[in-house]
Amino acid sequence: MNSAAVPDEWTQVHVQDLITKKFTGPSPTCEERQIASDDEWGLLKTTAVTWDGWREEAHKVPPRSYWGQASIEVHSGDVLVTKAGPRHRVGVVVHVRATRPHLMVSGKMIGLRPKSSVILPQVLAGLLSTNAVQEFLNTRTTGMAESQTNFADNTLLAIRLSAPSMREQLRIAETLDAIDSQVRAAQLIITKLRSVESGMVSSLLAPALNASEVGDPVHLKLSDGWRPGRLGDFCTLQRGFDITQAEQRHGPYPVISSSGITSYHDRFMVEGPGVVTGRKGSLGGVYYCEGRFWPHDTSLWVKDFHGNNPKFIALLLRSLRLAQFDAATSVPTLNRNTIHPLLVAVPTLNEQRAIVSALEKLASRSAAEEISLAKLQRIRSGLLNDLLTGRVRVPGGAMS
Repeated sequence: MNSAAVPDEWTQVHVQDLITKKFTGPSPTCEERQIASDDEWGLLKTTAVTWDGWREEAHKVPPRSYWGQASIEVHSGDVLVTKAGPRHRVGVVVHVRATRPHLMVSGKMIGLRPKSSVILPQVLAGLLSTNAVQEFLNTRTTGMAESQTNFADNTLLAIRLSAPSMREQLRIAETLDAIDSQVRAAQLIITKLRSVESGMVSSLLAPALNASEVGDPVHLKLSDGWRPGRLGDFCTLQRGFDITQAEQRHGPYPVISSSGITSYHDRFMVEGPGVVTGRKGSLGGVYYCEGRFWPHDTSLWVKDFHGNNPKFIALLLRSLRLAQFDAATSVPTLNRNTIHPLLVAVPTLNEQRAIVSALEKLASRSAAEEISLAKLQRIRSGLLNDLLTGRVRVPGGAMS
């Protein structure tokens, strides 16, 4: 299935002949938490299987009666493939390089244990990730809705692959492992930068957030220049403006709803810079807009910054985790009269600017690393298809 032009010396073989074991598991109702002790077992979520790699932390804890099923436990060297879920999440493949014990596959994925004498796990994972195989699975994935699709286990097992000799597999694996190491290194840098950014936000905004835990802001001990007060003293939030489908006309001005930019309009309601947060539906997101915009009726927007830096106010609102103040109606709702009285503290305007500048520099570095990571992943994807279809041969690989 790789390609009609694969090298003649490559072996045509079905997936079922490349493995010693195929396994899939149950899908019971689980506790939404990770394993907390050595005797507990976890059931993998489909988000453990990603194109970016294996995520063992993406699991939950099933009832005790499901524990101890060693026959569906994931081992290092296994290959996992998602088989049920939203269409874009079906057919995702990952090679499990290393894993903690007591993690089981669910009914939404297939575990494959490669036959080590015939196929290397990273090569099997790579072959199943090639464009031809992915297109094949997509055409055989069915479901009543795009959010609920699946394919049968036998569909995967019956796929015919073109497998290189073991000697060439070793060379291909070495090449893929080298770029995978670069990808993992980039991912680690991004994770560390995000952790540093989170720590900086917590540290720099500590006085502002600690104020909410103090009954009377007058008694709060603050650094020089920090002023305690109510959130409404530092920014005034206003409900957004309704817009009907008939009024939607494409233009340059973003329409910002509770979930972010949803469309563009030829008219605006607010001069930027502006800050918008969810009022109804999706709560917790905070969006900064530099120019003119239209805040949707499902949002709250900052009508008055009271002389404060708009980007600092955006940071402050994000850090308050506004979703926790849901009015607990049938539709998640945030009432400005609930959050205006929140106790906070705000520094001088110069310090606000310094805080924003420090965090923007860190965010800029994170963005640069993410661009580099995206480039590496594109290179890996192209290289994987080239190497595992025989379009590009690893030097020395053809000698096998």
